[in-house]
Amino acid sequence: MKKVLTIAGSDCSGGAGVQADLKTMAAHGIFGMSVIVSVVAENTARVIDIQDVSPKMIEEQIDAVFEDIVPDAVKIGMLSSPACMKAVAGKLAQYRPQHVVIDPVMFAKNGDALMDPASVGTLIETVLPYADILTPNIPEAQYIADMQIEKPADMEEAARRIYAKGCRNVLVKGGKNMAGAVDVLYDGVNFHRYEIAQLDTTSTHGTGCTLSSAIASNLALGYDIPEAVSRAKSYVTDAIRHAPGFGNGCGPLNHFCRMFPEG
Repeated sequence: MKKVLTIAGSDCSGGAGVQADLKTMAAHGIFGMSVIVSVVAENTARVIDIQDVSPKMIEEQIDAVFEDIVPDAVKIGMLSSPACMKAVAGKLAQYRPQHVVIDPVMFAKNGDALMDPASVGTLIETVLPYADILTPNIPEAQYIADMQIEKPADMEEAARRIYAKGCRNVLVKGGKNMAGAVDVLYDGVNFHRYEIAQLDTTSTHGTGCTLSSAIASNLALGYDIPEAVSRAKSYVTDAIRHAPGFGNGCGPLNHFCRMFPEG
């Protein structure tokens, strides 16, 4: 059995963050482990409050995992403050894990901020260079690349700019912001485009967390990055299509839809 570690925030409503990550890993037959960096009081409609875990406790959680059950891949999600970012970056430098997938979580699906935009510079300088693949959505890519994105060609240009900041692959995700839910993957030389029929749904809470965890799971299982992305996008599409319809806002996905197709 392969092992994957998620380093992210906790979503008490169960649709995003560490909860979505662990469900995704389990659905891929992966042994999932977690490091909590923030506790988020949120649901499908709003973010009520965020409380960060101390940098020392973040470091000790990472130490506890790596000294005993070394992960085959690491997924990094919400890092809400420069202190969190520096703690995680220091441990990435120490342990040099395989297959680091970084989802630069800045906003909840309802638009509420999960990262102070002033912290983006620290993210770029300290964490981004460890990414084997960085997975920003369009609003996040616009912040990191410092440009507007209106069409797939803009996604490619943003991917070039982000790649130049030090990560080894960039996946700019179109989602509901781009017709055909186009995603663009760039490895520094070649582009890959992934496109599906647009789904008319509000069940999108945790899609970024789920996709990045699915990519990490597939990398741990031995697939290369383009194939891992393709498989992850197919999985997320199924999970959206079979969403349970919970909540009053952007609802959660059905992470186990392939295991329990009847509900």
